[in-house]
Amino acid sequence: MPQSMNGKTVVITGGTSGIGEVAAVALAEMGARIVLVARDDARAQATLQKLGVANPVAAHAAHIADLFSLYEMKRVAAEIAKAEPRIDVLINNAGAFFEERETTVDGLERSFALNHMAYFVITNSLLERLTATPGARIISTASDAHKMARLDLDDLQSEKRYNGFRTYGTTKLMNILFTRQLARRLDGSGVSAFCLHPGFVATRFADNNDGFMGRLFSVLKKIWAISPQKGARTIIYLASAEAGLGKSGTYWAKCLPIVPTKAARSDSDAARLWVLSEEIAYG
Repeated sequence: MPQSMNGKTVVITGGTSGIGEVAAVALAEMGARIVLVARDDARAQATLQKLGVANPVAAHAAHIADLFSLYEMKRVAAEIAKAEPRIDVLINNAGAFFEERETTVDGLERSFALNHMAYFVITNSLLERLTATPGARIISTASDAHKMARLDLDDLQSEKRYNGFRTYGTTKLMNILFTRQLARRLDGSGVSAFCLHPGFVATRFADNNDGFMGRLFSVLKKIWAISPQKGARTIIYLASAEAGLGKSGTYWAKCLPIVPTKAARSDSDAARLWVLSEEIAYG
C-alpha cells in the first residue's frame, strides 16, 4: 500500500507530459514536493500549475535543461544538489525514440545521450543527497523493448549499424543494466534502485519522428496503447509503497517484479557499461 509522501522531495526528469506528469501529480497529491527537470519552460510552468492544485502547500520547483548535453546534465544536477538538502526519490523518466541517427553537441548518438547518459550523470551527481536521505529510492523507466536488444560494448552508439527501434531497445537494456550495477554499488547505503516497464502508453512518444516509424507509432497508439494513468502506476507504486519492494536492482511491470532477458542480467556487461559511461561522462 502507498505511504504518505508528506515531507518527501521527488526529483523527476520527463515530468511535464505523459506518464511522468501523471506520476508527478499523483505523488504531489500524496503530499510530495516535486522538483521537475524539463526541457521546455512553457510545459514546466503548465505542470507546476497542476502540481500547485494537487498539493498547494508544497513549494514545487522546475529546472530547465537540455538533457542531450553532458554539460547541461551536470549543470542542472549541480543546481538541484545545491538547492535540495534531501532527495527522497529520483525518477529518471526522460527519454525518446529517434528513427534517424543524429548526434548531439558532444558527438553522442541522441538515444544513447538522452535515454542512458542522462540517467547515469544525473543519478551520480545526486548520489550525495540521496545517500544522505534515509530510505531514498532511484527509479528508472526502462522498457520491454530491451527484449529485442543485445549490448555491443564496442558499438554503444550504433555507429556500425543504426536501426531506430533496435537502438531504442538497446538504451532500455542499458537502463536495466545501469540499475543492476547501481544497486550493487549502493549496497549497504540504505538507497534502493529499481527500473520498470510502463507498458505501451498513449503519450507523445515517437511524435517527434516524421518518417514511417513515427506514422506507425501514431496508428498503433490509437489501437493498442494504454492510458498514461495506467502507464504511470508502477512508477507511483515504486516511489510510494511502504514495503514489499524486495531486492534493490530489480525490474518491474504492473507493480510486480519480473525477470528481464538474460542479456539484462549480465553483471559483467553491467559493470563494463558503467566504466564506459564514466569515461564518456567524465573523461
